[in-house]
Amino acid sequence: MGKEIKILSPTAILGYGFPRSSWEKGLQAKPDLIAVDGGSVDPGPFYLGSGKSFTDRSGVKRDLRYMLNGAVELDIPLLIGTAGGAGADSHLEWCREIIAEIAREDGLKFDLAVIGAEISKKKVRDWYRQGKFQENGDLPINEEEIDKAERIVAQMGSEPFINALKEGAQVILAGRAYDPSVFAAYPIWKGYDPALALHLGKILECAAIASEPGSGRDAMLGILGEDYFQVEPLNSKRRCTPTSVAAHTLYEKKDPIHLPGPGGELNLEETTFKAIGERQVEVRGTRFVPTPSYFLKLEGAKKTGYRTISIAGVRDPIMIREMDNIIREVRAEVEDNFQGDIDPSRFHLLFRTYGKNGVMGDLEPAPFEGHELGLVIEAVAPTQAWADTLCSFARSTMLHYGYAGRISTAGNLAFPYSPSDFSGGAVYEFNIHHLVEIEDPAGQFPVKFSPGFEGRDPDA
Repeated sequence: MGKEIKILSPTAILGYGFPRSSWEKGLQAKPDLIAVDGGSVDPGPFYLGSGKSFTDRSGVKRDLRYMLNGAVELDIPLLIGTAGGAGADSHLEWCREIIAEIAREDGLKFDLAVIGAEISKKKVRDWYRQGKFQENGDLPINEEEIDKAERIVAQMGSEPFINALKEGAQVILAGRAYDPSVFAAYPIWKGYDPALALHLGKILECAAIASEPGSGRDAMLGILGEDYFQVEPLNSKRRCTPTSVAAHTLYEKKDPIHLPGPGGELNLEETTFKAIGERQVEVRGTRFVPTPSYFLKLEGAKKTGYRTISIAGVRDPIMIREMDNIIREVRAEVEDNFQGDIDPSRFHLLFRTYGKNGVMGDLEPAPFEGHELGLVIEAVAPTQAWADTLCSFARSTMLHYGYAGRISTAGNLAFPYSPSDFSGGAVYEFNIHHLVEIEDPAGQFPVKFSPGFEGRDPDA
């Protein structure tokens, strides 16, 4: 090996943007790889269920234009994971079209590989019948739930990327991927320690968030050696510290020592974080421990109904004091009014009172009641029409509800918008978040190669 590998992570999620000055500094460092994470489950199940991207098209195109031109100019690979935010086939095609546009407009030519991550329901049912699933206590898994899922994706590890690199791909666009995979695949292919490559990927996946002050829309440079890696933000107003890098290592993890991923886990028992100068951190000692069997994480989302919301403000201290009782009684009036028309078990009526435990609800450790509340009334029902009806009735009932101690005879609520109700469309929830045992880590992810890609399909 000998030589260090430099990896440029421009932004936390493709489409979030980055300063041009940070990007140019990153190119001046002569990286061996540009890699970027394209998505996350953090925005919720809607994007997987609907097949839509949670990142803006113009923002994604802006970021990709820099990355594609930079990769071609330096003649280095560009790896993109979890395309379109959720990484299903529709997201993959959406992002591929943007890449094609840029290639045509900028006159670029490169070898492109597109790796799918959407898994057919038939295959998932077969795995279930073969007993390949690992149970998730929070979510039951059965054939009925598999059939209800709108889309199912699997988090690919580094193996499909490595196979595409071996075939000569310069630009790799992938569906749902384990976040560190896009950063770790190239150095693992080149023979570097998988543990350090994956740990470095864990830091680079969110770009400059692991610096102080952290930002998801700024660039980070990773340098991987034989038994260490270093990270450095590319904006002079930021710096990495042992604390910031160690903290991000634990980001979204429930265990500070064992970090599971496809095929094994990172073990941090002997990991060290050391400051190098004022702005860099060096990491050593991380180990990778393979699991006896290879597991992939599956993600699926099903449609549960349609949503309508109404947003209002409350400033009457008496109403604020009585709000819990009011909500309980308004809910009962809604159910009574539509008794016989719609089964209460088929709709959900939610009230979020921001300013009074609105974020965490009953889990709030420090309850606080201020002088005003922000109220969100939400109805979820089998059809949009029923959601509209239920929300409208709940809103009008609360608007004129005669609660104990009420003085005013006018409306109880202040509405910042007219119309006051907003139809939100389809609602989804995750119904598959399970591990499945597989034999071939790359075999589930089809690769489509387009050598000499210039943004035009051969058959066009």
